[in-house]
Parts: sequence; C-alpha cells; structure tokens
Amino acid sequence: MAIFRNYALAALALTTTAAAFTITPQQTKLRSLHTSLAMSTIEAPVRKPETPDRVKEVRERFRSAGIDAANARGCASPDQNDEWWRTPEEQTYREVSEDSPLRVIVTGGGVAGLVTAAACHAKGMKVAIFEQASQYAPYGGPIQIQSNALRALERINPVIYEEILKAGTVTADRVSGLKIGYKKGVFLGLGKQYEKGDWLVKFDTLQPALQAGLPATVVVDRPVIQQILLNHGIPDGTVRIKSRIKNYEELGDGEGLKINLEDGTIAYADVLVGADGIWSSVRRQMHGLGKDADGAAASGAAGGALTEAEGRRMAKDSVAMADGANRRFSGFTCYAALAEHKASNIEEVSYQILLGKDKYFVSTDGGGERQQWFALIREPAGGVDPEPTPENPNPKLARLLAEFTNEEPGDKNGDVWDDFADELLRASKETDIKRRDLYDGSPLIKEKWNKGQVAICGDAAHPMMPNLGQGGCQATEDGYRLAEELSTVKHTRDIEGALETYFTKRIPRTTIIQIMAQLGSDLLVDFDLMMTIPLLGPFFLTATQLSMPFILRFLYTPEF
Repeated sequence: MAIFRNYALAALALTTTAAAFTITPQQTKLRSLHTSLAMSTIEAPVRKPETPDRVKEVRERFRSAGIDAANARGCASPDQNDEWWRTPEEQTYREVSEDSPLRVIVTGGGVAGLVTAAACHAKGMKVAIFEQASQYAPYGGPIQIQSNALRALERINPVIYEEILKAGTVTADRVSGLKIGYKKGVFLGLGKQYEKGDWLVKFDTLQPALQAGLPATVVVDRPVIQQILLNHGIPDGTVRIKSRIKNYEELGDGEGLKINLEDGTIAYADVLVGADGIWSSVRRQMHGLGKDADGAAASGAAGGALTEAEGRRMAKDSVAMADGANRRFSGFTCYAALAEHKASNIEEVSYQILLGKDKYFVSTDGGGERQQWFALIREPAGGVDPEPTPENPNPKLARLLAEFTNEEPGDKNGDVWDDFADELLRASKETDIKRRDLYDGSPLIKEKWNKGQVAICGDAAHPMMPNLGQGGCQATEDGYRLAEELSTVKHTRDIEGALETYFTKRIPRTTIIQIMAQLGSDLLVDFDLMMTIPLLGPFFLTATQLSMPFILRFLYTPEF
C-alpha cells in the first residue's frame, strides 16, 4: 500500500505544481516580454566536442585545485593571532557604518560557507570562516551549478560568476532524463515492452533557463569552486581550519556573541552563521538538540571522508547522530566516483538515470572527458564494505559490477543491466570510489533557521536528496539572501529582524524543493514497478514529462 500512496502523492504533487504556475493573461504578456528580452541577450549554447587542449585544461585545473585544497592554500596560518575576531568591538551595541561594519563569523568552509562569506564580504562586512576539517578534499568531483545559482553568484560577485563559467562545462546543451536500466515488460503484456536503456522521460533544462533570462547549467569540480571562491570572494586568510565550534553565548540584544572553539580559542562577532552541514553544531545549540546531534559531516569543506577508515567511522556515527538531530535516513547508500573516461554517449547525453529494482545508477558529464557517477542502493544505514584482501582487492567495485551487471544470469533479481553502467564502473578505480549513507530532513518551518543573532544555511537548514541537483544551489541562494538582508542593518539591534526576514523569504521555496527532492528520490527506486501497472504507468510517465517544464521553471527563477 505504501507504494500506491507514494504514487498518489506524486500525482497530486505533479498536478499542484503545474497549477501553481498557472498565470494570468497580464502575466503572460509580461513573461513574454521578459522572455524575448532575456533570450535576445543570452545565447543558447551549442554542443561542440571538447578539444584535447580543453580536456587537459579541465583535468589540470582539477588537480591543481586539489593540491591547493590539501595544502590549505588561502587559509589562515595556524600561528596567526591578530585576527579581528579575537577581541570584541569597544562598543558592541552600535551604529553600523563603513568604519564599523558588521562582524560575521561563518562556521563551515564548504560551498555554503564560502558563498555566504563572499556575499557578506561583497557588502562590506568583516568575515571569518571556522572550518573543523584539517584540509579540503576533492570528494565527489564535479557538482552542478544550475542556472538559479549562477544568477546568485553573478549578483554576489561578477568575477566569481565569470570564473565559474570559464571553469565549467555546460550540460544543458544535450539530453537529460530517465531510462529503464534493464529489459522490462508490463503486467499481463498489457502495454509496451521496455528494453534496457530505453528513454522513459526526457528533460529540457535549457529552455526554462533561457526563458527566465538565466545562463545554462554548468558542472564544475568542487575543489575548483572552492579555489575560485577563496581567490576571488574573500580576503586571504579568512578561513581558519581545525576550528570546531564548541558553543556560543549571546551577550544581549544587539550586543553580539562570544563563540568558544573546541581548542579553547574565543571569538567575538555580531552575527554567527551555521553553514556546517547536516550535522551542524550551530543548529544543535540553536534548537536545543542532544549532544549526539552533531559531528563530522560527509559534506562541507572536507567533502566527505578523507580516508577509508574515516568513512567507516562516519557510517556508524551518522546512525546515532540522525536520531539526535531529527534527520531522516533516506533508505539509500550511495557509491560515487569520477571516472577519467570519454563516455560512449557523451555528445548526445549529459545526464541520465538508469532505473532498477531497489537501486538506480546516475551519471553526468563532468567535463574534461570524465564522467561523475552515483550508484544508489536501498539498504539499511551504517553498512560498510569488506576490507580489501589478496583474494578480493576491489570489494566496492566487485559489488557494484555485480549489482549492475550486463551479463547473464544478471543481478540478484535476475536483471541484466544496460551496458553504460558497466562501462563507467570498469573505467573507475577502487580507490576513487567513496561510499556514504544519504540523509535528509523535514523542513524546519516550526523550528526556524534563526534565533537571536544566529542563523543557519545550506545543509544545516535544509538537507535534501541529490536527485534535483539543488543542494548546493539552494545553499548559494541562501548566502545571497542572507547577505542582502544583513546589508540593510543600520544598527546592531536590527540584526535579529534581518535574520528573521532572511528565514521568512527563504523557507517557502526551500520547503517545496526539499519535498520534491525527497518524493522524487523515494519514487525513483520504485519507478520500474509502477511501469508494470496498466493505465497508471503510462499516466505517471506522461504526467512526469508534462510537469517537468513547470518544475524547472520554478527551480530556475531569477528571484530568490
């Protein structure tokens, strides 16, 4: 019954999403004018095969950024002791001016923290980032910077925007969508026989962006994004690594905060922003959660486990933290890697999901003739792979090749998969494959993202499943909006009101996107079962196809 309930909810969501975008004739005229103006200034990208020089450029940029990250380039020197945050302002309750700007401390040096710091710095605020990790790491490879996030970056800092576009690979210039991963019939033969690799739904991500006057989505390596934000968004030395928040104390309305770090360091600021991931230390104190609610996250500056041993510890720790933090285990464990491989369909397809029973396989063009792939498998939380042995030196790869085999007699369900999954797996190295359980959470409508002079953003505020590719994009929007509201503060007594406005403006949009991402992920793994149901299967496929332009139009709004 659960699956039918999910389908009913999905159908309702698709219908109401479309209804939400019904527009009046007057709006149609305005949108038509806006579209014609936008499309006259933004040229639609046309796919051209990557040249050898471009391939080399992308791969070398990735390697050099990874080296910078591992060496903590751009971060504060460990023995530095003259930072502004070490002493409070002589007058903490004060008028805010160019000579006495807001002092903002951001916890978490991942994309959310770096963007937030860059946005605040662009508005003239003093900023510092406290990152708990000892170094940055290139886990996860390229990430999507979708059209809405590109617009936010452009408004924050045009140089950052241009550098991202220069480093990125456009993915909106080819087809994206859902495929069936294996040969699939229907109930009693009452419908289409699907062959492995058949398209079920195709998405056009380009036209909704152009119609909103936005640039096309690009993928950029995570360490390259971090490098660009460090080099062009914030002053050198803004990030302090090995700096984990223990607790904070509000000194009074408009009087600022005293922030205590685990190493005994004390910092002072007007505003504290928790961008420290799904297991946020700032959120733990703000919402009065238990001591087990925070810890090292599989996101943020470290980008996941730095070593295999750390990854195993995270898998176990996350189970306990989820209970304390009111986070939801999605039901999926995720394997991921970046394969230095020119995909066989690279000129036609930029992003695809191969659907199967209790699992699915996602791949996207990573630029530089590389493919980023994710294998999501439904199983209990906390699982780990066997240690490598002489008999089985590649345990993760061996498991995945069996799960997505393209040879008879098939996987444990007897299904023989499309060749593409096998192609990417065989192009990957065991040491490059990372595993983590996926967690998300319910929208924090009642709990809120702000309290006093403290706020949260990114995964700390709205962790979501990755199938919409909007996690980092919504964090980018958060950073922009937070800085916009703080820039209106004329006196420190106004900080609390500005943070409240930030929350009220952001929560409706992120709530909808969180729900869509969660529902979509839950349904993807049962999509193949739904297709065997006469009438309902074709209806749901058609509804999904028809609703996507409306969903993308909502995601790709130029205002947030």
